[in-house]
Amino acid sequence: MIANHKGEIPFVILLIPLLLGITFGLNFALFAEISILLIILLTLSAAFIILNISYKKFNIYKARWLGGILINLILFIFGWISIANYGELNRPNHFSKLPSQFAIIKINNEPIIKNGLIRFTAKVEQSINKGNKTTNNGTLLVTLKDSLAQTLTYGDEVLIPANYTLVDPPFNPAEFNYKQYLTHQNIYYQSFLYGHKYVVLAHDAGNPIVAYALKLRRQLVKKLKANMHNPDAIAVASTMLLGYRADLSSDVLQAYSSTGTVYVLTVSGSQVAIIYFLLAYALSFLSRHKYGKVLRAIIIIGVLWYYALLTGFSPAICRAVLVVSMIVIGKTYNRYINTLNILAFSAFVLLLYNPYLITEVGFQLAFLAVGGLIVLRPIVYDWFEFKNKLADKLWAICSVSIAAQIITFPLSAFYFHQFPVYFLVSNVLVVIPATIIMYTGILYLLLPQIAFVSRYLGWFLEKTILLMNKGLSGIEQFPLSTINKIWLNTVEYLLLYAIIISLFYFFYDRKIWLLRLSLCCLLLLSISFSYKKITSVNTHSITFLNMRSHMGIVMRNGNQAIVLSDLSDTNKNYRYSIQPYLDSCKLTDVTIYNPKQNINSNYALKQSNLIQFFDKRILLFDKAVSNCALNSKLTADYIYITGNPYTNFNNINKNYTYQQLVVSAANSDRFVNQIQQSKWPVANFILLKRNKALIAVSN
Repeated sequence: MIANHKGEIPFVILLIPLLLGITFGLNFALFAEISILLIILLTLSAAFIILNISYKKFNIYKARWLGGILINLILFIFGWISIANYGELNRPNHFSKLPSQFAIIKINNEPIIKNGLIRFTAKVEQSINKGNKTTNNGTLLVTLKDSLAQTLTYGDEVLIPANYTLVDPPFNPAEFNYKQYLTHQNIYYQSFLYGHKYVVLAHDAGNPIVAYALKLRRQLVKKLKANMHNPDAIAVASTMLLGYRADLSSDVLQAYSSTGTVYVLTVSGSQVAIIYFLLAYALSFLSRHKYGKVLRAIIIIGVLWYYALLTGFSPAICRAVLVVSMIVIGKTYNRYINTLNILAFSAFVLLLYNPYLITEVGFQLAFLAVGGLIVLRPIVYDWFEFKNKLADKLWAICSVSIAAQIITFPLSAFYFHQFPVYFLVSNVLVVIPATIIMYTGILYLLLPQIAFVSRYLGWFLEKTILLMNKGLSGIEQFPLSTINKIWLNTVEYLLLYAIIISLFYFFYDRKIWLLRLSLCCLLLLSISFSYKKITSVNTHSITFLNMRSHMGIVMRNGNQAIVLSDLSDTNKNYRYSIQPYLDSCKLTDVTIYNPKQNINSNYALKQSNLIQFFDKRILLFDKAVSNCALNSKLTADYIYITGNPYTNFNNINKNYTYQQLVVSAANSDRFVNQIQQSKWPVANFILLKRNKALIAVSN
């Protein structure tokens, strides 16, 4: 479980300052002067070397803490430098820093086709400006709308117009930060091309190993489709076996997410473990020969890394394969292995290769889950003791699920804002079918196409997946199957981890200060939750959302809200831009009205285009009222301009008295440009297009 001495887990100790340095670099990028940091790093390294050379001469061995401080500072600064150096935007030859008319790009991943659009990332290799070529670098996200683009594949070199733009930040509160997500993949710019506005210069110019792996994966997905017919079953099989998620539907993904079994759809440690045990059993006969153990280790490690290649070197797979590889090597040479140290070593190596991996949710959850199994699972297992072997086996499975769920709950709640209540039931039920699917799927993919055998295996694989999907969908329909609207801030989820770690360590070490620490953290967490609850109940606000081509106004009264929008709650734009804001406010009573409907509630009244919300009045200024002449001025706090009401803007000042003009993002670019270019006498207006939503408090 936990090491008896920190000498057993050196990489766990070394990983902590490296993680802190990378995290610090991510959050304080403005202070990353690489030249200064390098000087500090070299100075500290020189001091560490001198310390180790002359420790006898100066009796420094009596103060061993000096070496510990120095190595921690070195790793901290190194992590900070690595994250700053890895960012492509910090490099002088990034394509965005050079003027260009055209760009030569090389596709560096497998293009994804969805809703008639082809999307892929590409490395910008050259910029062309007035006939002059300049070598540069940088990653670009490209989206094409062209039926002929479906022939594009990994490694193709393409000439495109250099009309890329910065990725937009989230405009609405609680909206998914797609800009930050891409930034952590070194992507800052995107390009949208409609029609055949590109030229393919060369094919198969990428890494031949990666090209071969992607080609083989496409062939294996095609093989799955040959004897399976249900799209959801094919998508689940492709995801579980090969990490190919392009065909996975949102309904299936939601069923697995809501039941706490989404890890089944992630190519990760469980798949690697299954392949390892299969290979270890099949090659066990080699151990009887002189060099059999070494040959067995080489074959197992080679096959596992080939599988990692086949899945596109997923971080979760690389971590699992690295851990298993170290275990195989240790067992081959009869070395003692501390699994927690091996896990930390794999994280250390992967972060040296790509420090941005720390930002990936899958990377974080995978390491936490495995770490939880190593450290917490034995403690949970010791809670109960069963003499019956079947009951003991069942409790062993449950202890694995409980340990993984406990250690990942704060982080998963922070990112996904939900908790699967029946995770124990779903995890126990999914173990057997998931194992059957993995072994059957591997056998199906390995065997050549034999009419009867392939058809039978494909049918059995499909039925097993459908049965598992049906079972999880049934659990999803249970009452209170998921606790939603869990919105934690950074301090709260860190407090949760402090409670979990200190409480479990108390069970292990029985030190009373750990129990006191957990109770203090629990008190602080309760205070934070109570403060947010009190603030929420007493909040009255109007939020004008940036919905691009739609209307979105939220009038909030404590835990109640009225949403004025032309979208239904099932629309993907509503779920992406409006629902997260409602959930983050923990609103329990939400009513949606179409902009043309009248409203009559105890806190909001709407007649035609006029809205009264407590002491605030809103006028919806559209084409219906744009040319209306009033006998006397109408007073409104906010005039919400929508629907491209082309009019003489002086008429607004003539007919209305107002505090603020809010120009909806649904207005056309032409209309917005007209507003920006006009000599409007009133400067107190807000453009929502390409700007953040406006939240106005009304009490």
